Amino acid sequence: MDFPPPARRVFIVGNYGSGKTEVAVNLALALRARGVAVRLADLDIVNPYFRSREARALLESHGVRVVVPPGAQSFADLPIVLPEIRGMLQLGPGDGVSLFDVGGDEVGARMLSSFHDHLPADSYALWQVLNSRRPFTDSPAGCQRMRASIEAAARMRVTGLVSNAHLVTETTPEVIAEGLALAREVAAQSGLPLVFITAMGELADHPQVAALDAPLFRLERHMLPPWLRPAGACEDPTDLPAARPTPLGRPRPTE
Repeated sequence: MDFPPPARRVFIVGNYGSGKTEVAVNLALALRARGVAVRLADLDIVNPYFRSREARALLESHGVRVVVPPGAQSFADLPIVLPEIRGMLQLGPGDGVSLFDVGGDEVGARMLSSFHDHLPADSYALWQVLNSRRPFTDSPAGCQRMRASIEAAARMRVTGLVSNAHLVTETTPEVIAEGLALAREVAAQSGLPLVFITAMGELADHPQVAALDAPLFRLERHMLPPWLRPAGACEDPTDLPAARPTPLGRPRPTE
């Protein structure tokens, strides 16, 4: 899919396990491959296992500037907002696109409320990533409730929908088609546009997926949990499972 940047400030939100970070990382790489200057801010203070900062070496090797708290604070479950992140809201003519990978659910979206007064309503895109195979977003009503809670916490309006239906390695063309049907129903109810659907790797070339009548964004899997990463993949002494326990009340993720 050859898509133009929808806005110079793009916020990506979604519920826990929606795959929003994978979408954010792939979007940053796709825009950079087209020659667009890209900065990606990791605002996820909820999920210690799947944050865009985990792909920092890959992103920066392609020229994407990744903005995260420094040192051990990089993995702190705290609402740390760097001055550089605030600076990403004020874009000059040559500053390209600012992407913001926002923490899951309304808990993570609450950080955006501090940006509200600095962003006119028409100056950003805020996409809600939907995964029809996750609890709470497996029905149109659930997706609408999630959107309402995110918008209330962020004090910002969702402007578009992304269907990222998946079961990780068990994803099939039927799962993607099911996700598209759900997203279309949510779009019809909310009046929001469906920005694109996603498919991972070779699945994007499957005839059933290619035949779906929707913009298709091909993803490559970059986000891996610590227990599946290659040996020596850690970039920092804090980048260890023991240093980043699962937040209280949440199961170990399988995104």
